[in-house]
Amino acid sequence: MIPSVLPTYNRAPLSFVKGEGAWLIEADGRRFLDLGAGIAVNALGHAHPALVAALTAQAGQLWHTSNLYQIPAQQELADRLTAATFADTVFFTNSGTEACELAVKMARRHFHDAGQPERTEIIAFNGSFHGRSSAGIAAAGSDKMTHGFGPLLPGFTHLPWGDHDALTAAITDSTGAILIEPVQGEGGIRPLPDQCLKGLRDLCDTHGILLILDEVQCGMGRTGRLFAHEWAGVEPDIMMVAKGIGGGFPLGAVLATEHAASAMIAGTHGSTYGGNPLACAVGNAVMQEIATEDFLQGVRARSGYMRQRLEALVAAHPDVFEGVRGAGLMLGFKCKAPNTDVLNACYAQLLCTVPAADNVLRLLPPLNITEAEIAEAAARLDAAAASLSSC
Repeated sequence: MIPSVLPTYNRAPLSFVKGEGAWLIEADGRRFLDLGAGIAVNALGHAHPALVAALTAQAGQLWHTSNLYQIPAQQELADRLTAATFADTVFFTNSGTEACELAVKMARRHFHDAGQPERTEIIAFNGSFHGRSSAGIAAAGSDKMTHGFGPLLPGFTHLPWGDHDALTAAITDSTGAILIEPVQGEGGIRPLPDQCLKGLRDLCDTHGILLILDEVQCGMGRTGRLFAHEWAGVEPDIMMVAKGIGGGFPLGAVLATEHAASAMIAGTHGSTYGGNPLACAVGNAVMQEIATEDFLQGVRARSGYMRQRLEALVAAHPDVFEGVRGAGLMLGFKCKAPNTDVLNACYAQLLCTVPAADNVLRLLPPLNITEAEIAEAAARLDAAAASLSSC
């Protein structure tokens, strides 16, 4: 008999009932060190006082009105985001999946209104993950994501990751956009080199193509800049954001230039809940904490220390770990042992991590994790690896 909760997840046998910073408390009282952060969502850890205060204050005033009316907190958050980024305008969603839907619509509508309706094709890359909606799975294109869900939304071309010759050859008169994650998350923590991202921007400019960046997982301070593309010194036309922007409260956004977004007029898109007062109150609190140079400098310092500790573990356990990948506090072990075995060994050491493709184990701690907690995490990873080495 089918369970009352649709069984689409392979859940760990853990039930967390409370969170404190980088720690999760299981129903039986055990304390787990959280290097997953809700899959890069809890950017400021669990129960951060500024976020709790913002949500509590807004909850006592107004929860929901819909986008039939002005929402002051939404306007405030849009102003913060446009002031801090390349963007001229923002549309708020509830998730990264919804952000992907709008990004695809925005790119296609842009060329339709520009008198080039044939430019519907979007180039995407193997190993990508853009959510599980019809547009998201079509953009990813992998059999794992698409099997049994046809017919798929047409208009996507899939290329090997890092194949510059294939990318140049794939551009036709029908190409409207290139969609890419500056750091692949689900695909195995694969950063796109800065020179490649610069090359993509130049290629888009040469051919009049829109550059869409998916920073749902790698954005909001995760790499030590507010957004990962800033390291390359380039700007996209459209960007998808979610996860960390709400610090644990459901919130996403599409940021865009006026040029890319000008065709999205009244009636072309909407959301009942998107940008609601509760979500935007928390989003503003997140921005106040994260979007400062002092905070981002702290992320860079902690990420350097964490990477050093992880590299030492690779050297100590060459039969378990092959190497370390990633940027900032978006890191991963490329494993030699099955990553699911390493995951379970981490659970046994009261440590939460996240598996990914290419036999990678993701390490996505809260951005404000302390050095002492990083050292404790390294000790638990060491014990987990030792338990596998002794098997």
